[in-house]
Amino acid sequence: MVSITQRCHECSAIWTEDVTCENHFHQMGFWEMENLSLLGEVHHLMVLSYHLQHPSLYSPEGLRGAMTLLVDFVERGITPAEVRQRDRAIVDSGKRRFKIKGTAASHGAYEHPVHWTMTAADVTAKGVTHYCDNVRAWARSIYEALKASGNLAAIG
Repeated sequence: MVSITQRCHECSAIWTEDVTCENHFHQMGFWEMENLSLLGEVHHLMVLSYHLQHPSLYSPEGLRGAMTLLVDFVERGITPAEVRQRDRAIVDSGKRRFKIKGTAASHGAYEHPVHWTMTAADVTAKGVTHYCDNVRAWARSIYEALKASGNLAAIG
């Protein structure tokens, strides 16, 4: 059997045997649901990290907001509860004037190329044993890559 290897056009992760980034994302979600009390503490970082490495999933405004969240979580140590309290009026779907989700016509993209040093595939390859530490390391690697590329320069 011949294995066809491809790369993700957004994060450059290697896909083998038809296992895509989305498969890795779902695997992490399954692990979290199986042991929510232990693994759920990094859910916000897992979802944010995956989406930041696949910026077309966001609208341009959504991508800017996601980068701000990454800085808040990784650099400033703000908790998800603090963000929900702070941003509830801004993201209220009944009041919000912008879309978070990207569309074919309007989606997020980075101003400068980014070299990712860790992807969802790396997290799942390390298994569930040290999952929380691995997701935190993944989020940190994304923060560092975005910072090094200059894409976080406009985030205050």
